[in-house]
Amino acid sequence: MAFFSRLATLIKSNLNDLINQAEDPEKMLDQVLLDMRTQLIEAKKQVAIAIADEKKLMRQAEKEREGAAEWEKKAMLAVKAGDDSLAKEALRRHKQIADVAAQYTQQWEKQKHAIESLKAALRALNDKIDEANRKKGVLIARKRRADAMRSIESTMSGLSDDSAFETFERLEKKVEQAEAEADAAAELNKEMSGDILKQKFDALERETGADEALLALKRKMGVLPAATGAVAARVEADTGEEDAELAELEQALAELKSRGTSS
Repeated sequence: MAFFSRLATLIKSNLNDLINQAEDPEKMLDQVLLDMRTQLIEAKKQVAIAIADEKKLMRQAEKEREGAAEWEKKAMLAVKAGDDSLAKEALRRHKQIADVAAQYTQQWEKQKHAIESLKAALRALNDKIDEANRKKGVLIARKRRADAMRSIESTMSGLSDDSAFETFERLEKKVEQAEAEADAAAELNKEMSGDILKQKFDALERETGADEALLALKRKMGVLPAATGAVAARVEADTGEEDAELAELEQALAELKSRGTSS
C-alpha cells in the first residue's frame, strides 16, 4: 500500500546524512520522527479500515451461505411435495447464491491473510520508529562530540603558530627583567640605608663570640690547657681592643644611618 511505501522511505533514510546536512540536527531529527509518527498513525488508520473490510466480507459470506442453505431447504420441500420443477428452480437459486457465498468467502480469506501481513508490517514499522527515536540521542551526542573536536583542532591549529609562543617568551623575558631590576633596587636601598653594613657587623660579633665560647668549652673539658695569667691578660687585652673596635664601628654605623635619615 502507498502509506507503507511512504513510511518505509522515511525509515530507510540515512539519518547520518540528515544530521550532517541539517543546520540544527536535533530539530531535524525531531521533525523526521514527527513525520514518521504521523505516517504511522495514518498507516494504523488504513489497517483499521482493512480490518473493517475483512469483517464485512466475513459477514457477507456468512449471509450468502445462509441464503443458499435456505434455498436448499426449499428444494427439499418441493421434492417432498412431488414438484420436481419447483425443486429444480430452488436448486438453481441455491447454486447462484452458493457461488456468490464462495466468492465472498474467498475474498474474506484473502483479506484475512492480508490483514495479518499488514499487522506484522505495522509492528515492524513501529519498532523501527522506536529504534530511530533511541538512535536520535546517540546521533546528537556524536554530532556534539564532532563539533567539540573540530573546535579543539581549530584552537590547536591556531596555537601551532610560532608567533604565539614567541609572544609568551618575550613576555617571560620582560617579567624576568622587571624582577631583576626590582631585586637590584632593593639591594641598593639596603646599601644606602646601612642595612648591609649592620649585617656584616652582626655577623662579625656572632663569629667572635662563637670562637671564644668554643675555646672556653675546650678548656673546661681539658682538651686545651687552662689559660695562664699572661695569656689570659693578652686575651683580655685583645678582647678590650675588639670591644673598642666594635664600639667605633657601631658609632660609624649610627652616623651612616643618621646621614641617610637626614637626606
